[in-house]
Amino acid sequence: MQEKRRLDLIPDKGPRRVLAAAQLVNNFGNGLFMTGQALFFTRSVGLPVSQVAFGLGVSALFGLVGGVPVGRLADRRGSRETYTMTMFVQGFTATALVFVHSFVAFLVAVCLIQFAQAASLAARGPMIRALGGDNPAQFRAYLRSLTNVGITVGGAAATAAIQIDTRPAYLTLVLGDAATFFVCAALVSRLPHVAPVPEPAQANRWIALRDLPYLSVTVLDGLMGMQYAVLVFALPLWLVGDTHAPRWFISAALLTNTLMCVLLQVRASRGIDTADDAGRAMRRAGLTFLFSTALFAMMEGLPGWAAGLIVLPAAAIHTVGELWQASAGFELSYGLAAPHAQGQYTGVYNMGFVFANAVGPPVLGALCITWGRPGWFVLGAIFASLGLVIPGVVKWAERTRPASETA
Repeated sequence: MQEKRRLDLIPDKGPRRVLAAAQLVNNFGNGLFMTGQALFFTRSVGLPVSQVAFGLGVSALFGLVGGVPVGRLADRRGSRETYTMTMFVQGFTATALVFVHSFVAFLVAVCLIQFAQAASLAARGPMIRALGGDNPAQFRAYLRSLTNVGITVGGAAATAAIQIDTRPAYLTLVLGDAATFFVCAALVSRLPHVAPVPEPAQANRWIALRDLPYLSVTVLDGLMGMQYAVLVFALPLWLVGDTHAPRWFISAALLTNTLMCVLLQVRASRGIDTADDAGRAMRRAGLTFLFSTALFAMMEGLPGWAAGLIVLPAAAIHTVGELWQASAGFELSYGLAAPHAQGQYTGVYNMGFVFANAVGPPVLGALCITWGRPGWFVLGAIFASLGLVIPGVVKWAERTRPASETA
């Protein structure tokens, strides 16, 4: 037990620890830039908010097309080399933001950044599978914990530049983010070469895109991924506009979510060792989201103190569902993927979450904010229905795995 607890905090010395350190550095930079990007583009570059919003929306589409081809490149040419290349591309593109002074330059830059980001996640897939041993999903869960740590610390550091509110301060954020990509690339270059898994004779070149059961799992999990917008988008608008709860509960709810993800993600992944386990975890997640959205709906019309008593328990319950969904997704993305095409399959699976990020805010805005309390119940019913459907689709996907393509 003592050894397991230690592994929750830091991996064994060697390649896993190097990759974990690289991810921590990279996500610190992501936290820096994500926190200050809107202000950098509007207050430093001088673009209107409408142009920034449009550009970021268009750039998200490039995330849909970047993962699969680069994932295949990683499968056939080597994950470490491909992943390092994507880090360098992101570093140089982030540095180029210093010279952005027009909408066209901004649009080109953010599209390249989104493409390279999606590509890097796909290229990393075969490396995680190789370094993760018998349970790559649990190692991926550990990396997600580090993601939350890095982004949180980076976001906190960015508040200093936001407070100063000058162009040099915002450029510090941009260049700091760029530097982390180069540091990450240097760390990843120390990892051993991940030899590509031999491709079976007559294997389809774009196998992941033709794998209908896997695509179905991806779509359903992606739709459930709209839940990621609940705490960061729907809840703040709902709390401020339709309840009497004090506004500081918004930050408290997000802090609760972050701490739980950091401390409990690896623990939540235990016991989810097969696709069937993952399907059942998805079902639990959907029902948990139904419970949390019902609690959020009940806040309307209550006195401030009563609504406040609901916020944090509801956020905690929602986060439990998030932990189960994330852990199940890790297992499905690796357990149902052909070993020789892990990068390509990772690229496909990530497309579901890019789609969720694009449609989540407008869907949640229409249901939870425009419609109000009934919309929260409908949203919960959608999540619960998805959770009930996914296990059957997972069984279908398992039945269609050729014996030569099982992990």
